[in-house]
Amino acid sequence: MSLAKTQTSESFRLSALLSFSGGLQDAYTYNVRNGVFANAQTGNVVLMSQSFMQGDWHKGLRYIFPLISFAAGIFLAERIESRFKTSSKIHWRQIILFIEIVMLFAVGFMPSGLNMLANIMVSFSCAMQVQTFRKVHGYGYASTMCIGNLRSGTESFSQYFRTKEKESLYKALHFFGIIFIFAIGAGIGGILSERFGIGTIWISPAILFVVALMMIKE
Repeated sequence: MSLAKTQTSESFRLSALLSFSGGLQDAYTYNVRNGVFANAQTGNVVLMSQSFMQGDWHKGLRYIFPLISFAAGIFLAERIESRFKTSSKIHWRQIILFIEIVMLFAVGFMPSGLNMLANIMVSFSCAMQVQTFRKVHGYGYASTMCIGNLRSGTESFSQYFRTKEKESLYKALHFFGIIFIFAIGAGIGGILSERFGIGTIWISPAILFVVALMMIKE
């Protein structure tokens, strides 16, 4: 795909910012907000089921509510897209970003006694992001999780060795690059969470604000 034809919302630079933010959010909720994943809902399902099977219903609820919230975030993002996709006044993705920024900024003020609500809001925000930004240079990807990107990247890498087509290698490098940046975001998020605690999440709305500015020309 020609880079000249790539929308800003599908550029690698914008996708990298979103992935960094996604990794940071996962590290933040896990380290600061009672060991709950903001994005990795598979992990939440495992921990939820394990808790319920052990009879720890209170702990199980800690994971099920972010899971439900994640689904709700995807639902709302799809509704916003269908309502505003043809609008000439504002890009529908910027509406999503504005909602994310407000929610994540609010999370930074919530004390530890509101950890469950904070996790619900971060998971909701993450779901809206993963539903809204689904392509990098035309390749389907996820900005808030790694399993799909790892599968797609490895598949493309295998295709390159089989066909020697540079497009397959180019595609694989995109996916592996996104995974690497997500990991950097998670690592930095973990370190900063230990140092700054609850307010660490404010890095994410700052990043999303930059993303919204990048999309103004669209």
